[in-house]
Amino acid sequence: MFIVDAHLDLSMNAMEWNRDLRNDAHTLRFLEKGMTDKPDRERATVSLPDLRKGNIGIVVATQIARYVKPDSIIPGWNSPEQAWAQTQAQLAWYKSMEDAGEMVQITDKKSLRQQIDLWNDGTANDKKPIGYILSLEGADSLVDLSYLERAFNYGLRAVGPAHYGPGRYANGTDAAGKMNSNGIALLKEMERLNIILDATHLCDDAFWQAMDNFNGPVWASHNNCRSLVNHNRQYSDDQIKELIKRGAVIGGALDAWMLVPDWQRGVSTPLKMECSMETVFKHMDHICQLAGNALHIGVGSDLDGAFGTEQCPYDLDTIADLQKLVVIFRNHGYSQEDLNNIFHQNWINFLMKNWD
Repeated sequence: MFIVDAHLDLSMNAMEWNRDLRNDAHTLRFLEKGMTDKPDRERATVSLPDLRKGNIGIVVATQIARYVKPDSIIPGWNSPEQAWAQTQAQLAWYKSMEDAGEMVQITDKKSLRQQIDLWNDGTANDKKPIGYILSLEGADSLVDLSYLERAFNYGLRAVGPAHYGPGRYANGTDAAGKMNSNGIALLKEMERLNIILDATHLCDDAFWQAMDNFNGPVWASHNNCRSLVNHNRQYSDDQIKELIKRGAVIGGALDAWMLVPDWQRGVSTPLKMECSMETVFKHMDHICQLAGNALHIGVGSDLDGAFGTEQCPYDLDTIADLQKLVVIFRNHGYSQEDLNNIFHQNWINFLMKNWD
């Protein structure tokens, strides 16, 4: 199955984790033997070779750099300018991967069609470039609104205004409160530029406010269901229904604490908590039941988003194992047309509808 994954923090892994993603995941683990600076050392699941092995030819790849006040317990950068500089380093990494023939940027219908055709031309994909759509996870690094158009001009096509905690433009996971005037102005500028609003991570107040103030394309790149795991990081059925109403696609995330209730970071294990690929299916299937069809879900794995095999389904070794999810959906009675939609066509149709 050809797969589109709508959320991967590739440049963060390259620049902050210092992972050369041209190595496969098992090599990355070997190279990190004995390292303890990050909780997921020796447990990587994502690499460019493993994407190819899994027939994952298109990804939504992030820039991410949060601004935080100096006394914050949340890690980040102490000024918007520093955060912006970090996103530019991440951009430079993507461009270096393009220069090396490892990746290719997708910014419009033409480049999207070219990548789809390349990956489905019947030849081996072990040397083909991974197509990436650039997304900004958390808008804090935009020093002011003029930076958004600058970013659009280098290929940015989706923005999530918030990440964790309070943000400069919107409040995110574990925070509350509506956007102020600059957050609304950001939404309007995104709308003018036809940048996709990634509703992921918006706190409830900001979510509903965004739905009222943004008329452009909306998706939720990596979100699961609050009715199955009761935490503000997930979306309620009412929020999911609103996204469906807006024509959104919602990507299923593979972070274990979003998949099973009562996960304790650093204590729980996927096997003991019975967190498997079947659990991922349950969240994605719940959205299908709310929608009455399979037209509003996809994969947004978030694998290696500051966690590794210690905090993802126990039957996933590398990202190539997303193919197991195809089998699970088929075994639950989903048709071949449903499978095609879920694993690539829903994202593709969304882009074809909303892009020039």
